[in-house]
Amino acid sequence: MKIITTQFDGLLVIEPPVFSDPRGYLVELWKQSRYTAAGMPAMLQDNLSWSSRGVLRGLHFQNPQAQAKLVFALVGEIFDVAVDVRLGSPTFGKWFGTCLSCANKRQLFLPAGFAHGFCVLSDSALVAYKCSQEYCPETEITISWNDPQLAIKWPTFNPTLSAKDAAAVPLCKIPSEWLPLWRSTAAAA
Repeated sequence: MKIITTQFDGLLVIEPPVFSDPRGYLVELWKQSRYTAAGMPAMLQDNLSWSSRGVLRGLHFQNPQAQAKLVFALVGEIFDVAVDVRLGSPTFGKWFGTCLSCANKRQLFLPAGFAHGFCVLSDSALVAYKCSQEYCPETEITISWNDPQLAIKWPTFNPTLSAKDAAAVPLCKIPSEWLPLWRSTAAAA
């Protein structure tokens, strides 16, 4: 598989191998040995999300029980965003965005300590993501999708939001003790 590094410590874009022939294609979405060799943790929970055009989900993270995530679109196309919320990280408060689609078959790996969100670009999208920790609603924190300090360049100005996402606060309003601490992946290797 092709691993594309980003300017964010541990945040990776992955192009899994695609085996094509005249009948169609096969993609290995997850192979524990291959992903572990690339430095990713074991995954404990799988999630599936269906949304229509213009739906924006996020920005969510958990702490404690921070989740690493591997995200991919099974149907349709999304603009996927990761925000570094790890205190002490050189990229704290910065964001990364990329398009994930059934056509490009790319995946985004977010290490623990990133907030995650996405916006649906196609008529609908079926998004799957693997998580390294189980969902724990008591530790989930939501950041405003339109936080002016983050200045994320979303492809929509008037998204469809859940009540929880509409009520979210900017990153600067989240107490620092609620944020995860940065541990360099280079130091861990």
